[in-house]
Formats: sequence, C-alpha cells, structure tokens
Amino acid sequence: MTRRIGQPDTQADLDLRACLDERPQRSFVMVAGAGSGKTTSLVKALAHLGQSRRTELKVRGQRIACITYTEVAVKEIWGDVGNDLLFHVSTIHSFLWTVVRPFQVNLKAWVIERIHEKIAKAQEHHDKGRTRPATRERLVAEIARYRRQLETVEHRAHFTYGAGSDFARGVLGHTEVIAAAVKLIEQSQLLRDIIASRYPVLFVDESQDTGPDIVAAFRRIAETTPVEFCLGFFGDPMQKIYTDGAGAIDAPAEWRPITKPENFRCPQRVLRVVNAIRQPGDGLVQTRGRMALIDGILAPVEGSARIFLLSADEHRSAKLAKVREWLRQVNQDEHWVSEDRTADVRALVVVHRMAATRLGFPNLYAALNDNSPSSIKEGLKDGSSWPLRPFLTYLLPLATAMHQNRQFDVMTLLRGECPLLSSAGLAGANPHEVLEGLQASTTELARLMQSKDVTLRDVLLFASKAEMLQLDETWAKYLGADSGELVGDDDPEVSPVMAFLNCLVSELAGYRHYLEDLSPFATQQGVKGAEFERVLVLIDDEEGQKQRQFSYEKYFGMAALSDTDRENIAGGLDSVVDRTRRLFYVCCSRATRDLAVVMFVADIAAARARIEEAGVFLPDDIVDEATLYATLV
Repeated sequence: MTRRIGQPDTQADLDLRACLDERPQRSFVMVAGAGSGKTTSLVKALAHLGQSRRTELKVRGQRIACITYTEVAVKEIWGDVGNDLLFHVSTIHSFLWTVVRPFQVNLKAWVIERIHEKIAKAQEHHDKGRTRPATRERLVAEIARYRRQLETVEHRAHFTYGAGSDFARGVLGHTEVIAAAVKLIEQSQLLRDIIASRYPVLFVDESQDTGPDIVAAFRRIAETTPVEFCLGFFGDPMQKIYTDGAGAIDAPAEWRPITKPENFRCPQRVLRVVNAIRQPGDGLVQTRGRMALIDGILAPVEGSARIFLLSADEHRSAKLAKVREWLRQVNQDEHWVSEDRTADVRALVVVHRMAATRLGFPNLYAALNDNSPSSIKEGLKDGSSWPLRPFLTYLLPLATAMHQNRQFDVMTLLRGECPLLSSAGLAGANPHEVLEGLQASTTELARLMQSKDVTLRDVLLFASKAEMLQLDETWAKYLGADSGELVGDDDPEVSPVMAFLNCLVSELAGYRHYLEDLSPFATQQGVKGAEFERVLVLIDDEEGQKQRQFSYEKYFGMAALSDTDRENIAGGLDSVVDRTRRLFYVCCSRATRDLAVVMFVADIAAARARIEEAGVFLPDDIVDEATLYATLV
C-alpha cells in the first residue's frame, strides 16, 4: 500500500466509510473538486473494504471492481492497493469485456445486428439526392464489404477483443466492446445479476468523463438487481473536459451524496481564483488550500495569481518571454525563465498550434484539428484520436524498441498486436520462418520510422502488407484508395484523415514528445489530475478560432454570444461559456505555487474592464502590457 492509505481522514472519507458499512449496501456519488485528493479517498475506501469484508468476499468468490479512464490511472490505483487480487482494477473497456466475454451467442447476435445497421446507414446515405458520385461509389463498395462480413460472421462462434474491430476475423474494438456491453446489460437481467454477484461493489472513477450510456448501464444494474450491490461514482462535474462525458451524475434520492470540498494543492491566492471561477457553475466553495511547515508550524501558502493582458499581434512569443522575465524579477524566482524540466514550469495552451509549431508537428496538428469532426479532433488532445492509435500505441514504440535493441519489448509488442503471432496466425505455419520474417519486417519498420521523406501512409501500408498489425476496418477506404480517389467524398472524416496520412512520419516524434510530458507545453484539456509549481495559462481566441468548443472572450463577456449560445444557455444545455469555465477551472487549479494567465486581446482597456467586472482576479493582479514593459525597464 502507498502513502495515500495513511493520509488523515477528511469528513468525506468518514462519510464514505459509513456508507460502505451500511446494510443493505447503499450506492453513492462523491463530488471532489480539484486538488481534493479524490484518488486518495477512492484508494482509502478500497483499503477499508479490504479490511472489513475480505473474508466474506473471498468465501463467496467475489471481488471489488474499480474502473477508471486510462491505463495510467489503472496502474496508479493498482499500485496504491498493493496489487491486491481482491480488487479488479481496469479501464472501462477491459472491465466491460470481462463481463460480456462469456456471452458469445449474444455477442454474435449483436455483431450481426450492428452490420445490418451499417448497411442500412450506408444505403440511406447512398440514396440521398445530394450524395456525390464519388461517395456513392465508395458506399456501394462498403455495402458489399459489409455483406461479405455477414456471411463470415454467420459461421463464427467466438469473438475476441482487440485494438481495432474486424468483424470478419471475430475482433471487437474499443468502441464496439462498449456498445455491445451497454446493449447486453440493458437487455439481460441475468447479465446484470451476474455482474452484481461477481462484483458486489463497483467504483467508477472520473465519472464526469464516463459516457452517459455507460453510466446508465451501471445504474440499471443497481436499480434492477435483487443482489446486494453498491455502485459508487467518484468525480467532479466541474472537471468535465470531454463533450461526450456524463458530467454530473443524477443520483436517485436513496443514494448518498458525498462532497469533498478541501483543496490541498493550491495556495491561497490561486484558491481564491479557483473558487471565483467555480462559483457560477455549481457553487462549491473549496477550502483549506496548500499548507507548509514554517518553523514547525503548519501555515497556509500565499502564492500568486495574476492575469497579463497583451495585444494580439505577430510578437506573441516575444511577449510571452517578457512575461516570464517579469515573473522572474517580481517573484524573485529564476525558475520562471528556465526551460529545464526540473523547474516545473508548465505552459497550458487551449489548442496544440503553438506547441505544434515549436515542437515540429504543425502539419499533423492542422490535419487532425482544422475543420475536423469531433470524432477526430477530440482525441488530438490526448493521443486517443483513432488515426493516431496504431502509430502511438504500437508502431512508434515498436520502432523505438528496435532502435534501442530492447528485444524483450519488441516481442511483447508483437505478441500483443501482430496477427502472425496469434493462435490463428501460427496454425499450420513454421514458427521459425514467421519469426525470421518478422525480424526483417521490424528492421525495415524501424528504418522507415527514422526516415525524413516517408509519409504516415507509407508506414501504415508497409505494416499492413507485412501483417505486422491488424487495422480497424475504418482504414479500409483510406488505404485502398489513391490520394485523389476520395476527393469530393462528403464524409467529414475523409479530408482530415487523408491529410494526416500525407504527413511525414518525422512529425510523430515531436507529437509524442509533447504527449509524453517532455516539453514545457501542454494542452489545457490534457492536464486534468496533474499539478505544477508554476503554471502559465495561454489564452488566445484569435489563434484558437477554429476551436469553437471554447471561447475565453465569450466567457469574460468580451465577445457577443451567438444565437446558438443563447439558445443553449436558455435551454439549460452545455454552452461555450460552460465549457470554457470548466476548462479554465482545470487550468488554474493545477498551480501549487504561482499562476500566471496570459491573454492576447485586441483591446486591452476593454478587456481589463470586463475582467475586473468578472471578479475572478483582483484589480492589482491584472497586469496590462504597459505595466509589464514599464516594470522591465
């Protein structure tokens, strides 16, 4: 067990423990603000269950389930509970596959239904009067491919879970596993009872970003099973950063609401800003703030929180450097101008463009961001966009392992993804010849990934033809066509994916460098859960004008709301103001020492008036461009 287990109890921890000890079990929703130690509460709750119910659960062959958003979070929580096999800690995808895998007959029926739905959707698109000829031709080919899949699936008795879906081979991808599991849970009381019997306690971490269909499926279990079952959601609606997340969990009256208002991360000045941002949202006031031992006495850390208003022109980078120099002088802190990772300075940008240009992946960024549908653009923030997956999760790590001569890692990656090494791939084959061929293929892949003139399309085509990976069926139309064949196709994903495939593979290195937290830049959406001593939030609506999900100028009242914005607000729907408020809250609540917001605007005086009116920053903490330069002289 890690140090989280030994942390002092908060009132929320005590309330949660009492809830877990109730009989019959009672479900709950915990809302824990930024810096409150949500994961600590979750881990302490797991530890308590391990102490109080271990014998009972082991006798019954039951486990406690904890599902979370990423593999990183899984490893963190799994390590916190000491790799205790009483607990089943996994991602949502893995957990859902675990519970539905035995229901192969039902899965087959779902796959057949899914293929019929795809055929119907493609046919409907084909028959529309405005559908372009190029699109009609592609849809005819797609429908034919779906019909061939149906013939194959009819004779298949077993399905597996993989990175990408391929129904003909009996593989369900991430999206399909979730869709199938949600449908099966909804349809089958037996399955709901089995899940409750195997996992009488189920914790859902980061509930605000969990899909509403998944939340509904789990709630359906709690509401209908006669088996004693406790469902617990841990999250913070104010930190919902993905548009498809559930946000606030609507708990039934008999559930227990638990609030954890403490903030152990932010100093007093930052905490004031964080509470001012949050107040129009759900009104939760966070308390305490970061503390430090001074002469043996625990005292609050004051910190600093300022906003800099600078004119939006072509000298943004130079002005940003001036802000860092100003902070170095005024805060008497040399780390503000350091590029060293240990200085713990993090610049948060609302879009990748500034980081992309600086780190060498501008074309990759533009391809997947500019004019891209949300199905692609959303995943650019954290590397989960489907065109990126085969490169980031497999091909790039494989090439890197080859270059570094880490043969064990090479084989681990190949065993996990290469169809040639699957039981079906090895059936009737000569293992020695297979391995010999893979050695040559991985060597060539490593060479291609280091080349300066090779495109992402070149790499993917090579890996696919060499049978080094099993691509999701979504790739079929892109790799089976020349660059010009899909021109005029009205599928909104076509243009960005084709542009992405035409990018040089060399741009991947800069993008991975960015994603892996090796640069001083990060996206505002990608730092939830992280903390840094010095946080620099860069706000530039002009630069991020294609990122219509957010607008700081609308949030601060500097720009007029659109008719759609006003309709959303009036209808109680998620609006650009709500999304920006949440994003700003996530950004500012990362700081453990100093916060500096840099906003590039067209009219500094007007911007200052609006920000003073908003009351998020104190008047003395609003630094305009003239004051900035006067101080540096």
